[in-house]
Amino acid sequence: MRLPSGNGLHSASQPSLGVLWTSACLEASTRLSAPNVMAINFDLNDLQAFRAVAQLASFRRAAESIHLSQPALSRRIDKLEDALGVKLFERSTRRVALTTVGRAFARDAERILDDLDNALLGIRDVASSSLGHVTIACVPSAAYYFMPQVISRYHQAFPRIRISVLDASANEVLASVANGDADFGLNFIGSQEPNIEFKLLLQERYVAACRRDHALAGRKRVTWRELYEYDYISVGRVSGNRLLLDQALTSLPQRPPSICETQHVTTMLGLVEAGLGVAAVPTMAMPGSEHPLLTSVPLVDPVVTRRMGMIRSKARPLSPAAAQLYRYVAEMKVPSRRRTGGDAS
Repeated sequence: MRLPSGNGLHSASQPSLGVLWTSACLEASTRLSAPNVMAINFDLNDLQAFRAVAQLASFRRAAESIHLSQPALSRRIDKLEDALGVKLFERSTRRVALTTVGRAFARDAERILDDLDNALLGIRDVASSSLGHVTIACVPSAAYYFMPQVISRYHQAFPRIRISVLDASANEVLASVANGDADFGLNFIGSQEPNIEFKLLLQERYVAACRRDHALAGRKRVTWRELYEYDYISVGRVSGNRLLLDQALTSLPQRPPSICETQHVTTMLGLVEAGLGVAAVPTMAMPGSEHPLLTSVPLVDPVVTRRMGMIRSKARPLSPAAAQLYRYVAEMKVPSRRRTGGDAS
């Protein structure tokens, strides 16, 4: 197959496109000679916009999926329809549907974009099996915070590459990357490992998680000593968060024992929501400000932070598919969703 070059799009191995364009031109009552057909001009962005609308049957959702405004998306579709000389979609106030020609064109456009995905990635097994696979290991809070936006963007660009997310404890994430079970990971430990490369993404502080009807709710800040005056829930001693906090709080006097220990921060938040106590959690683990029951308050004296980053093995190069996902994570803008409680910056 040949990709767009110079003044148009042509594939000697896919005559269906030539047939489609001829039929399209007849439908539009426009007689085009062969040179005119070759002069049709549109670009890959227009094809990707067309595919998004065809798959989602909605201009609004399609625009969101490829990170465009609706007017910009509409202009791309109009440009493509003008270039082909046909109407690809039937539009009404209630629905968007492919025309007969649009359905035929969608099949060929999908093949073109899939072939381009494979060519850009340069993966032979993807080309032969039409399937690639990337595995990323994440601590649960990072999976919730980072991955929805990244996976959406990656899937739009490379729809045939399958992504597996291993959400696990910090130690398990580190082990998965070290032993090759994961291509790379998102973690807050690993920066001191000699065989692991650590790329910092952000630094976040720990906050006190509590119910909105708790005595601490609404405070501008809470000290660790004040937190431990209340029933509190903690993560177990083997947890990466527990090890980090134990090291950071060595200056505090002996803390009273927690009323309950869990393995994961998400479980701990569930118990806080049920009213069993308060908990110290990383900021990104908190739900958004719209949560009806939970809120958070910045913890001080001392301020404890953790460094979230990407980890990968220095001994193994990333596959082209994994390298592209790695770049997407590195380039991603930190989500701007509002946090509960006071300023935790």
